[in-house]
Amino acid sequence: MSQPDQRPCLLGIGVGPGDPELVTVKAVRALRSCDLILVPATEASGDDPGRAEAIVASACPETVDRLTRVPFSMADRTGVTKRRAAAWQVAAAAAVRAFEAGATRVGFATVGDPSVYSTFSYLAAGVRDQVPEIDVEVIPGITAMQALAAASRTPLVEGNEVLALVPLKHGIADLVEVAQYADTCVVYKAGRHLDALREYLGTIGRDAIAGIDIGMPGERLVPISDLDEAPYFTSVLIAPQRGGTGERL
Repeated sequence: MSQPDQRPCLLGIGVGPGDPELVTVKAVRALRSCDLILVPATEASGDDPGRAEAIVASACPETVDRLTRVPFSMADRTGVTKRRAAAWQVAAAAAVRAFEAGATRVGFATVGDPSVYSTFSYLAAGVRDQVPEIDVEVIPGITAMQALAAASRTPLVEGNEVLALVPLKHGIADLVEVAQYADTCVVYKAGRHLDALREYLGTIGRDAIAGIDIGMPGERLVPISDLDEAPYFTSVLIAPQRGGTGERL
């Protein structure tokens, strides 16, 4: 727990893709130090624990009584909608109330890494607007693309290869553009555009590995060519064709 003489600090804590054993030692230490830990609750999780909450509860069970759910809407596809803005305000207000009540360390547990497509940056901006003197600390976490590469035993990059991370929220146009320059492409949020992705890979003669629920008990690794449908948060690893050992050096 924190000490009374500490400056208030908001921590973005990456808790990895799903497997509690992939939570770092530093993340566990940070979680234990928090007076309050905010965890996102989405439409998908409903009244049940969300993925971040479940990871924290398993990896650091002594902190369960310090967990507080805050809403984060995943239903809106793009833009700063009223629903999204309202959710950010609710989350920021929960952190501010904790600081006003005497907390000096408030954490936000996020799946993956706080710096990779995380809502933590929005939360931090909202809290800083109201508590300008707070410190902000970011604890990195293992990403879905790292976990997918490990599970499929596929190196993300070798030698001088270039890696690109592309969200497939608006279709495959960005992927087609980026793939001209990158050797390996990892696609996030592939579920809504799976057919277009499969068709594109077929035209360029490539296959890819899709990871569903990476790091979770029901983890699935499926060649994209064999996949008819997938949830929104599906990750896909499109690796280059490699020949002999060290050829990319």
